[in-house]
Amino acid sequence: MRTEAAKRVELVFSLFDANGDGVIDSDDFDLMTGRVLEAAVASDDGAKAAVRAAFRRWWTTLAMELDADGDGVITLDEFRPFVLDPKRFGPTITEFAGALAALGDPDGDGLIERPLFVSLMTAIGFEVENIHALFDAFGPDADDRILVTTWATGIEDYYAPDMAGIPGDRLVTARAV
Repeated sequence: MRTEAAKRVELVFSLFDANGDGVIDSDDFDLMTGRVLEAAVASDDGAKAAVRAAFRRWWTTLAMELDADGDGVITLDEFRPFVLDPKRFGPTITEFAGALAALGDPDGDGLIERPLFVSLMTAIGFEVENIHALFDAFGPDADDRILVTTWATGIEDYYAPDMAGIPGDRLVTARAV
């Protein structure tokens, strides 16, 4: 695994641990889902249901694949070596990427405006400065919008263990500790 990917793993674990108790469990995914849906006020019920299902699948897949001792929680040690395994998590990541990116496009024009992007990414737990850096790396148009497909691809790239120098790496730089 590349150094950049290892840093992304650490950040993802801290975000998935939405309640900050040092482990990931079902309640963390419920908390994060609620935050994201709260930020998506303009999205339709179908898009919200898709994100809810994608978060639920994330948790179910993680629990089945990574909860080595069956205690209902995932520690960083259980999480770190496997989470970026495309064979295990590829379909889950693809579903999540598509659902989250679509949630950012409530008017269905195929474009995501910066304010909603920032709101959704903040709800997940990313740092605002890093969110803006990521959006800029996606190459917004003159109206400060990015393609839904650009964001979905960016999410998938973020979880790829062999990727480096990707826009998503901006999410791990300058992170406050």
